[in-house]
Amino acid sequence: MAFEPPRRLVRALGETAPEGDDWLEKLPELAREAVERRELTVERVQLPGGRSSLVVLVRRADGTPAVLKLAPPRARPESERVALAHWGGRGAVQLLEPVSEGAEGAEGVLLLERLHPDVSVRTLPEAKALLEAAGTLRRLWVDPPEGHVFETVAERTGRQAKAMRAAADAAPEVAPLVDAALSAREELLDSPPEHRLLHGTFRQSKVLSGDRMPWLAVGPDPVVGEHAFDLARLVRDRVEDLIAQPSGATTTRRRVRRLAESLEVDRDRLRGWTLFRAVESGVRARRVGRERDAELLLEFASWL
Repeated sequence: MAFEPPRRLVRALGETAPEGDDWLEKLPELAREAVERRELTVERVQLPGGRSSLVVLVRRADGTPAVLKLAPPRARPESERVALAHWGGRGAVQLLEPVSEGAEGAEGVLLLERLHPDVSVRTLPEAKALLEAAGTLRRLWVDPPEGHVFETVAERTGRQAKAMRAAADAAPEVAPLVDAALSAREELLDSPPEHRLLHGTFRQSKVLSGDRMPWLAVGPDPVVGEHAFDLARLVRDRVEDLIAQPSGATTTRRRVRRLAESLEVDRDRLRGWTLFRAVESGVRARRVGRERDAELLLEFASWL
């Protein structure tokens, strides 16, 4: 079978690929090798797929349905592997190969339980979707494994802050929002209330229907830090719908309050991290030419 990367993946990786990165060119051969080594039967490549990995629906030698995921090193697939193993299927998709899988060719390849890829909590009415997503996220907040090497919130946002400052220097019109976001970050990092293992990129589309449990999280980019950082990305879910509402700003502030209360997170800390993450995403979208996304995100951030 030909493993052609989906257009969505090609476009997304093309926006951020460092010079000389040839992972996409190698991907078809990497996929063939991964399938052969595990004696898998391929059903189909999942379309439209994700923005950072190739997802292939497969069956194992015993007929069990599974998912083969291949991701480039910059997507930190080995960090995802360790986090999924630590969660052990509690709130997240089950890893079907052990972390100690040191065989040649294992790096960047994850074999996962099959969920229902076309059914996420985003298909539910908004209030129900937020409730189910929040409940799933709560199960993921555990102490990180001893001696972990996960990136911390301070480290990740420190890298992002540098890019945000550069964007503000190049585009003065976004400087006030960037300044507010960076100030919020500095204050929040001064006294974090907990250091827990976080999903890192949690949103409604990252919670899929399963057979073992009704809803399970997929696609983590794990990081260690406070709960409010993880919850912040969920606040802006369906941002296009929020922007379209005359009461979008009021609805956003109400969502911050409700999510903070339901997950026992400090409201002001959630608001601060929501501001930082929205501005960071908006600035990054602008940098790669996704002007419409940037406009929505920065307007959303201005409400906070």
